[in-house]
Amino acid sequence: MKQPKKTSKTRDPKSIFITGASSGIGRALALAYAEQGKTLFLCGRNEGRLARVADSCRKKGAKVQTYIFDVNDTGVTAGALDDANRQRPLDLVIANAGVSGGSLGAKENALSTQAILQTNIWGVVNTVLPTIELMRRNKKGQIALMSSMAGYRGLPSCPAYSASKCCVKAWGEALRGFLKQEDIDVNVICPGFIATPLTDANTFKMPFLMDSERAAYIIKKGLSQNKPIIAFPSIMAFGSWLVSALPSFLSHPILNRLPRKEQ
Repeated sequence: MKQPKKTSKTRDPKSIFITGASSGIGRALALAYAEQGKTLFLCGRNEGRLARVADSCRKKGAKVQTYIFDVNDTGVTAGALDDANRQRPLDLVIANAGVSGGSLGAKENALSTQAILQTNIWGVVNTVLPTIELMRRNKKGQIALMSSMAGYRGLPSCPAYSASKCCVKAWGEALRGFLKQEDIDVNVICPGFIATPLTDANTFKMPFLMDSERAAYIIKKGLSQNKPIIAFPSIMAFGSWLVSALPSFLSHPILNRLPRKEQ
C-alpha cells in the first residue's frame, strides 16, 4: 500500500511581538500579519509613527497593543515581553529593531560603532533571552532574528554594521539547534537592500533594491515554512554565500571594490 507523504507543519502564529515596528521592515511585517484573529504587540521608539502603524493594523481586523521603549533597556524590554505573553501566549517574536550609520546620521567613528553594536547585537539579545524563557514556559514558540546579507562576511564598506549582523546570524543559527528539542523554532532573516529609513541615506547604487512590502511577504512565507535562513533576493544571497566561501586572497579584492557605506 502506498504510504501518504509526510507534510511539514505550516506555522500560522496568532500572537506576534515585533520590535522596531514603527517603520521599514517592522512596519511592513506588522501590516502583513494584521488580520482578524491576530494579536499584534508592536514596539518602537517613535510614538507617533507607531500609533499610525497600529491604527492601520486595527483597520485590517487585528487586535493591537503598542509599547514605546528602546531595546537597549534590558528591564523594560523583558517587561514588555512578559506583559504581552500574559495577555496572549506569544507564538512568534521578531527581533527586528536595528540601526545603521546612515540612520544615525554618522560616518564610521567610535560613537557610531558603539551605537550600532549596542543596538544590533545587545538589543537583539535583550529581546531573545527573555523570549526563550517565556516560550520554555509556554512549551513552544518561534523566534526570528533580523540579520542581513551583510552578515555573511565582514565587509570593509560597513565594518560595524556588518560585524553586528554577522554576530546575529551566527547566534541565530546556533540557537536553532540549541532549542530544537524544546519545540522552539529559530529563524534568521538576511535581506539584501530594502527601501527603508536604513537605506535612505545610502548615496551609492543598491542592486536588487526591494520595497518593504515585498520583503515582508517573503519573510512571512519563510517563517510559515520554518526556514532556517530566509535570505533574499536569491541571486544576491547566492553571491554573498559564494564570496563568503572564497579564500581571502580572492574575496578581499572583490570586497574592497564595494562602495563605502555612510556608516
